[in-house]
Amino acid sequence: MSRVTTTDLYEVTMAMSYLREGMVGPATFSLFVRDLPPGRGFLVCAGLEAALDHLAGFRVTPADAEDFAAVLHRPRRELEPLVGLAFRGEVRAVPEGRVVLAGEPLMEVTAPLPQAQLVETYLLNQVSHQTTVASKAVRCVLAAAGRPVVDFSLRRTHGPEAGMQAARAGAMAGFAGTSNVAAATRWGMPASGTMAHSYIEAFPDEEAAFRAFARAHPGPVTFLVDTYDTLGGVATAARVLADLHRGPGCAIRLDSGDLGALARQARAVLDAAGLRDVAIIASGGLDEYGIDALVRSGAPVDVYAVGTRVGTSADTPYLDSAYKLVEYDGRPVMKLSSAKATAPGRKQVFRVPGRSDLIALWDEPPPAGADPLLRTVMRDGRRTGPPDDLAAARARLAADLATLSEPALRVDGPRPPRPLMSRRLSRLTADVRGRLRAGAYGAPSRDGSRGLVPTAGRDGVSRGVRATKNWS
Repeated sequence: MSRVTTTDLYEVTMAMSYLREGMVGPATFSLFVRDLPPGRGFLVCAGLEAALDHLAGFRVTPADAEDFAAVLHRPRRELEPLVGLAFRGEVRAVPEGRVVLAGEPLMEVTAPLPQAQLVETYLLNQVSHQTTVASKAVRCVLAAAGRPVVDFSLRRTHGPEAGMQAARAGAMAGFAGTSNVAAATRWGMPASGTMAHSYIEAFPDEEAAFRAFARAHPGPVTFLVDTYDTLGGVATAARVLADLHRGPGCAIRLDSGDLGALARQARAVLDAAGLRDVAIIASGGLDEYGIDALVRSGAPVDVYAVGTRVGTSADTPYLDSAYKLVEYDGRPVMKLSSAKATAPGRKQVFRVPGRSDLIALWDEPPPAGADPLLRTVMRDGRRTGPPDDLAAARARLAADLATLSEPALRVDGPRPPRPLMSRRLSRLTADVRGRLRAGAYGAPSRDGSRGLVPTAGRDGVSRGVRATKNWS
């Protein structure tokens, strides 16, 4: 399946019309999240590397045109103008691992209008999904308060590619490992895994299963102890580990029941057997909320394994993300729809520790001590540097987390910071809104003059950005 045809049909129909009308001037699209999901104090930017890979290889082939023609029920010759179209634009983006907020552009794409339009669906897919999962994963790391977290999500994610992305997002967030062998191999992550209940059930009893597993794996082993009776399984595991003189590096895994109470009882059994170095791993439907509850209760859990709820970001499985035209052929544009208004023009986001982020126009001078979040990562359809790596993204995330306020970092009831809008951007927004309402751009208005009559939101700009105050 071609990645070019992995798109929404309306991207193709619009691109065809643009080419027919000769509308190939430079267009800038801004990719942002309108509002943070409930229960999130911030987001972690992710998916940029996959997006850049897509853009670097984007080219419409004759086979792609055949597919477009087939679904449109149009003659192949009508799709001919698209053949050979490749991405030759510029991308300014927030590097992976950086903390971002509602209304802030994660990426701005500037290219001839048909090119910039055709790549919308794939870019939104990659950035939205990976940002969603990375933002969930880092909350697990925060909740674990220094204890390792491991990714067990592959079997429950929405497809193998989503599983790979979840493992990568976990590594970016600071996970200690993954059960996903392909992800561990591809990104140099530690592979982690134990055994399934089916393994235990295949043997006459738990002890036989544990001893067979230990024979096959002479190093440290982890025994799953809750197949039948959890505390009985712990006692059996302790006996086998003691008999085999296995201790440091070994562990037992609790996968069901009252994990806090069972962890305390298991710890007592292991300690009584002289196995103080045997760790306790907890799994089974955990995410940041479950981890936080266990940590706050003082449960003696050494490692947390997370799967379904994190790999799918079960509580907030999507972002209210958008990819909107903000400038065409030198003309700033905006959308005025109620609750979905946008701010016009190419932008930059400035961050100064201790102050609100400032969303500004891209060519505004930075405030003193400001860190501009968007960097030029592609020119003329080519990367401006080598691909980023996970270690760099992880370091950026750690640095950004250190500057976030405690309310934003909370697992329960976080209060997200809200960025402000620069005076210049506020003035441009008001000016473009006024021109649109007055008919300066040529659409018919209510009174018959040439103008637009959309309904603006309360502030006339993207939700999540306060236009009522300016950063000065």
